[in-house]
Amino acid sequence: MTNKAAVRFSNVSKTYGATTVLSDFNLDIKAGEFVTLLGPSGSGKTTALNALAGFVEGTGGDITIDNRSVSQLAPEDRGIGMVFQGYSLFPHMSVFDNVAFPLKLRKVSRLEISKRVERALAMVRLEGYAKRMPKELSGGQRQRVAFARAVVFEPPVLLMDEPLSALDLKLREAMRLEIKQYHTQLGCTIVFVTHDQGEALSMSDRIAVMGNGRIMQIDTPRKLYDAPNSRYIAEFIGQANFVDLNLIETDEPRCKDSFRARNSAKLDGGSLVSIRPERLRLGNTVQQTDIQFMCTVDQVLFLGETTEYSLITANGQTLTVRTPGSIGAIDHERGELVNVGFKLSDAVALEQ
Repeated sequence: MTNKAAVRFSNVSKTYGATTVLSDFNLDIKAGEFVTLLGPSGSGKTTALNALAGFVEGTGGDITIDNRSVSQLAPEDRGIGMVFQGYSLFPHMSVFDNVAFPLKLRKVSRLEISKRVERALAMVRLEGYAKRMPKELSGGQRQRVAFARAVVFEPPVLLMDEPLSALDLKLREAMRLEIKQYHTQLGCTIVFVTHDQGEALSMSDRIAVMGNGRIMQIDTPRKLYDAPNSRYIAEFIGQANFVDLNLIETDEPRCKDSFRARNSAKLDGGSLVSIRPERLRLGNTVQQTDIQFMCTVDQVLFLGETTEYSLITANGQTLTVRTPGSIGAIDHERGELVNVGFKLSDAVALEQ
């Protein structure tokens, strides 16, 4: 399967009475790209997906697939595959008939249907399950059937609306890898909606973080994590500490002055920076060139692969530090005064 298509949202808006759900929403998705719409409930991500699918009619703007406007087309005329949150399998149909359903609607020949269904079930590793009914399948198997049904007619664009939310943690993690593998095999354009940052970070080519019906930042997972453009992004993607450089005592004031010079546009007289918990160092791991300050250990959480510390700074600010759970690692105890350090290159200046 090599069908893929570019998607464009141009100034798409959607209102319900006085409530604006999407506001001048603009997004270009390249053919074959895996883009995730990520955001909290009410951010507009599902509305944007439904507008692309044709389930919601926009109040303004236009949506194109390969430069062809689809805004006035019915959902079945857009050539889009869809995987829903709740599987939406037909309970009275076998696995074979569920997967074959889109092909029967398109009047595909019986022989071709058999070939395509067999190929789709093989892709999701459900060979031999064609005669089973949905009630005889596990949650993960039902989700695979739903995926096979969505791709069996080789759509150029595949939409996925929180497809993993009904699965348990272990299965959800396993399905992330499988979806990435399916994307590699299919080559189609995927638009994925989730509120789970772990899903977005692990699967996407790019992530559009949404808030109040707009895209707040769109970038690769690594760039979003390493260089958030605002406190909203820093807090929503992973965990973040927010530190005022003016409140940190250091023997290297030139380091702070240099950092301010490089980030003057963002700091604009302020000094708030974001630092990820794993990029703060404790005790004997602090390096001489680090920005350093003392903190009191408030809580210690041993999580196996990591240990998470809640620290209190001299001015009462709470920080989170995450250290590797390596053998022989030094554990710090509650109430202990510890030295904390970080490289300024690991800090991200945030706009005030």
